[in-house]
Amino acid sequence: MTDRVLQTERLVLRPPAARDMVAGVAFYMSERSQFAGGHVMRHHAWKNMAAMLGHWQVRGYGLWAVTRKDDDHILGLVGPYNPEGWPEPEVGWLIFDGAEGQGIAAEAARSAMADARATLGWTDIVHYIAPQNTRSIALAERLGARRDPAAQVPKPDTPCLVFRNLAQAEAT
Repeated sequence: MTDRVLQTERLVLRPPAARDMVAGVAFYMSERSQFAGGHVMRHHAWKNMAAMLGHWQVRGYGLWAVTRKDDDHILGLVGPYNPEGWPEPEVGWLIFDGAEGQGIAAEAARSAMADARATLGWTDIVHYIAPQNTRSIALAERLGARRDPAAQVPKPDTPCLVFRNLAQAEAT
């Protein structure tokens, strides 16, 4: 696990920690997580959040815990994600209740994508989004991503749209 952090104008992106479990489990139990494998019972929500922490252990990177600079309370998880079996690594976002509509996801995602390109060597970056998740679709488009209907999806039996942010040289 790394002790590296990213900072934006308002936010700190740090590796998630055990202290984030309560908020993360609450997110995965809520309807808010319905497009992210959530809206599940507590034990499954705990496993989902534990998998986020474990991703850092296995891969050396993962979704960052997003906090405000003046408060270490987690607002969501944003960043690179590549579990076993994923067709391509992605940069994803999960914004917890009360933190939506403030530009937090966009600010954090821009930082996470720049970092994934600089430190992980990622060029194209995808976002896997449920077709009904209109807010995430709008965010992906604001971030410059375009739908890629030819891309493979992580779970072929689950409806999913793939949005792609091209490598910087190709995007211009």
